[in-house]
Amino acid sequence: MATARPVVLPASEARLLFMRQQGLLRDPARRATAASLRTLIEQLGFVQIDSINMIERAHHLTLHTRLENYRPKLLARLLERDRQLFENWTHDASAIPSAWFPHWKHRFQRAERRIRANRWWRERVGANVDRVIEEVRGRIERDGPLMSRDFVDDAPGGSGPWWGWKPQKAVLEYLWRTGELAIAGRVNFQRVYDLTERVLPEVVKLEMPDEASHVDWVCRSALERLGAASEAEIAGFWRAADLPRVRAWCRDALKRGEIVELLIESADGSKPQRAFALPDFARLIRTAPDPPEHVRLLSPFDPVIRDRKRLLRWFNFDYRFEAFVPAAKRRFGYYVLPILEGDRFIGRLDGKFDRAAGELRIHRIWAEPGERFTKARLASLDEALERLAALIGAESWTRPKPVRIDAGPVHQSSRD
Repeated sequence: MATARPVVLPASEARLLFMRQQGLLRDPARRATAASLRTLIEQLGFVQIDSINMIERAHHLTLHTRLENYRPKLLARLLERDRQLFENWTHDASAIPSAWFPHWKHRFQRAERRIRANRWWRERVGANVDRVIEEVRGRIERDGPLMSRDFVDDAPGGSGPWWGWKPQKAVLEYLWRTGELAIAGRVNFQRVYDLTERVLPEVVKLEMPDEASHVDWVCRSALERLGAASEAEIAGFWRAADLPRVRAWCRDALKRGEIVELLIESADGSKPQRAFALPDFARLIRTAPDPPEHVRLLSPFDPVIRDRKRLLRWFNFDYRFEAFVPAAKRRFGYYVLPILEGDRFIGRLDGKFDRAAGELRIHRIWAEPGERFTKARLASLDEALERLAALIGAESWTRPKPVRIDAGPVHQSSRD
């Protein structure tokens, strides 16, 4: 039987499919409710939670880009009151729909083996690993929800190689990563830990799926959210199945006709890339609404930004997060927001929220090559800044005139 030739897909159509699956084609001005937020996060798969608060924390920016009337209390409600989301690990700390908790039981088992084998973690906890684990677990069981600072008096001084953490903090992380503890809430963004059975009493009892069912869910759900993806991109989405397992799944699913093979052309001039999609990909592209034309500001941790190689191939947008780059070596700034219009990135913005002054300060705005900020674009950008100011509680904001991206390096960034 002859193998079907891959379907050639232009980068513009791959981009449209990706944006549809990532919630960027729906009207962002629609009403924001707990139900609409839960639906959005299920569509995204998860929302990365990050502590950097230069303008606003990444998870709030990601959700605000897609739901302009979103406010952080909605996410807190789903996490801390309704328990429809839980915090754990994907490629990083994330808010995840609680209905998928059974699949995380596979990750918990892997985390237990990996962390216990970690030399730095063992050195941090000390020789009596099991005793320290029992002490931490027992104290939370007895005293209820606790933060890492509640264990400070129990720990010896000094710092160690595992991020300089004291033994109890390292054990809290271990018990969270392995599913024995869950995040009950946060106080000033610090995690409050409790027994998982008390935080998520319903889903913790659900049966763990078998390995084959788990891998099928991992691959299929990743492909649904990416629209089209290579084997490596599927594996990288959840980081819950290794590349050999994903390759085997793709091979078998292709034989069964459950996925189709694509050859996706690139927007940056690089060679086309082999990828896979679910069979309804063409319908999703054909029926996709036009992207909203007004300007939107994306978080550096937005899921569309996350895979820099994919971003360059499909959008011809070369982005690097420079928060961890020494200030003198940054090209743009500490916390730069990509500027999206329709399905194109037209610029980038370096800013900082001065909370003491109540002012959102935009240090510099760049126009991407071939783009310019017309009066209409500037008006749309100003509307985006107004929406951002409303989200973060800024009383005022200032912005400079945009410059071309080749206007030279930045010598002062938002961190300085």
